[in-house]
Amino acid sequence: MKHHTIDQLKQVAHIDTARRNPMSRAERLTRWAELLEAEPHRRLATLHQTEYQALSVRRTMRCAGSPISVAFEDPILREQGLADDTYGEAKRFFELTDAQLHGALCYCHYGATVQAATAARHVRAAMKPGLFRRLQAFFIR
Repeated sequence: MKHHTIDQLKQVAHIDTARRNPMSRAERLTRWAELLEAEPHRRLATLHQTEYQALSVRRTMRCAGSPISVAFEDPILREQGLADDTYGEAKRFFELTDAQLHGALCYCHYGATVQAATAARHVRAAMKPGLFRRLQAFFIR
């Protein structure tokens, strides 16, 4: 691979250096789900027993080829601020709960691998408000 500076590349191509507007939580989750759905039958690695790990360990958990890795491979999500493919970073960046992440990528549900389409369903489900939020919205108007 030959490396060039930005100035050299600008001579042969138009380079858009303007940063995109920040994506909303829903947009980030939708993008992740779409990336997973692009290869629905792809087998992705799961994380082992996330619910039993200490918080400090859980934050740094990662596995090559996981659903989180699919998100991290995307240049747009990285540009939006996804720093790595760890459990803790996915929780922060996508604003997910431990329960939501557990459902999407824990070994105890799927074994060593999960189909990308299954992980995508869990990511999309995270966009819907839970029972507590629906009740809260109903009673607090």
